[in-house]
Amino acid sequence: MKILVTGGAGFIGSAVIRHIIENTSDKVVNLDKLTYAGNLESLQSISDNPRYVFEQVDICNREELERVFSKYKPNVVMHLAAESHVDRSIDGPSEFIQTNIIGTYNLLETSRQYWLNLTEEDRAIFRFHHISTDEVYGDLDGPEDLFTEETPYAPSSPYSASKASSDHLVRSWLRTYGLPTLVTNCSNNYGPYHFPEKLIPLMILNALEGKPLPIYGDGQQIRDWLYVEDHARALYLVATKGKVGETYNIGGHNEKANIDVVKTLCQLLEELVPSKPEGVSYYTDLISYVKDRPGHDVRYAIDASKIERELGWKPSETFESGIRKTVEWYLNNKDWWSRVLDGSYSLERLGNGG
Repeated sequence: MKILVTGGAGFIGSAVIRHIIENTSDKVVNLDKLTYAGNLESLQSISDNPRYVFEQVDICNREELERVFSKYKPNVVMHLAAESHVDRSIDGPSEFIQTNIIGTYNLLETSRQYWLNLTEEDRAIFRFHHISTDEVYGDLDGPEDLFTEETPYAPSSPYSASKASSDHLVRSWLRTYGLPTLVTNCSNNYGPYHFPEKLIPLMILNALEGKPLPIYGDGQQIRDWLYVEDHARALYLVATKGKVGETYNIGGHNEKANIDVVKTLCQLLEELVPSKPEGVSYYTDLISYVKDRPGHDVRYAIDASKIERELGWKPSETFESGIRKTVEWYLNNKDWWSRVLDGSYSLERLGNGG
């Protein structure tokens, strides 16, 4: 099988490609624009594999998309290419509208035209799998509530609104044109190769340098944490075994308040890196509370029972095992994140709404 992965140089996309190349006989075409968050070094372990090829293409470029489809003739599209950071969407929403909405439209139309010209046998095999987020649902009211596949959409940020829009486009291309699509909505991912603007890698690297650990508001915002390699397994399963037209929510069954995540990271660093930066007695001393993000959702939590029931997937990692693996990976891979930090991002706080 030939799988086209958009956004394959990103955090989740690279995990998906590593999973496919290392665990299946499928071929992968990685299509990525290589924005600030795209990093081909995340794919170094499989970059020389004959079943893998990279194409630097912007999904907003319809002509280039058509060239790639014509050249590689994929059986499956796994669409992960997106602007994905809420804080960046607050500071500059335009890129999110262009990539997440217009780019998805271009990819859908290119896929549809390609699909229509396939043989009947190949049309029956083709799948368009759109990877989305639980943030499209807004936030939960009660402490026991969970997002299900039927939860109404109520996005709070430019990022989540752009992803909600792309979800609707994907579903409408199935209903209107018959394009065989599937959608997945996931909870917060974490793990190796995570771009260090996100909470967990940001806190690890700030702590190692003795910098403040900024917590939005009171830090009681709750997220369901999903280890990225567990997510990669789930995505491949949906793309190859999922039922056309279905939505599958993917979560880690690990609800944690942001402040508790940061304190857990501090405890692990106390154990693994007891020699601290000058002037730091305990890593928790670096915690600081800052102005909350505009429109910040309070709680996300995923009901992942459907994908477990219908496809047999469940996460392998607990939060405790996954977070330890994550911290150890950052401690052992300074070369990777040092080169990331040499670029345009310097561990600054984004999303003030200015």
